[in-house]
Amino acid sequence: MIHNRLRLSPTVLPSATCLALAATALLPVGAHAAPTAAKAGGTTLSPAGHRFSAVAEGPVVFEAGPIVVTCTASSTLPDAEGRNTVPDRPSPAGPASVRISPPGFKDCTTDAPGLRVSVETNEQAGPWQVLLQHGSPSTARLSIPTGGFVLRTSGLLACTAVAAPTAPATADGTWDERAERQTSALVLDRAPIPVKITGSFFCATSVTAATITARYAVTDTTDPTRRITVGP
Repeated sequence: MIHNRLRLSPTVLPSATCLALAATALLPVGAHAAPTAAKAGGTTLSPAGHRFSAVAEGPVVFEAGPIVVTCTASSTLPDAEGRNTVPDRPSPAGPASVRISPPGFKDCTTDAPGLRVSVETNEQAGPWQVLLQHGSPSTARLSIPTGGFVLRTSGLLACTAVAAPTAPATADGTWDERAERQTSALVLDRAPIPVKITGSFFCATSVTAATITARYAVTDTTDPTRRITVGP
């Protein structure tokens, strides 16, 4: 099982400020970029017109220094407006983009005493998307709209961390389509996303980046006997 770890790239801070790092912990941001596709050619997604869900396999764990934040569930699901639908047309060059429902994060907790955590996602400033590029390996990028991910802590510290605070940002990952698996997967490994932190005195406002590691199983909900695939 792959755990999702979110590490802020902080300066050395007092112990009280370490608690504030938990506020940033839930923001998707990473330390390592995903492997680059061998060739940026065309991309075709199949089966065209099918709908899909993406559900995290196991808990989503965000890490900031000594602080760990865990969300027991995360998913994005098809909706009545056509999100999470495989496009009918291939992309002749570059990645194929798919609009998705803003992913939800549930039952998020932190190991820092006296802190409660909540996560909200939105698309007020634009769509959430997955960008898939055929290659060796195929790549998958999670595109977050401006201000589309907001993490708040309450209790001992009241801090707010916003991902993609000034412009849309992408978390780079890979597309896992191994034949032995029943589903394909979007894999993020310490994918970088900018963040902005505000709040009380001990909130880690100097931190500007965080990381996420996650594995989302992608399931064809139109025909569960088939898989979502990425091809040339």
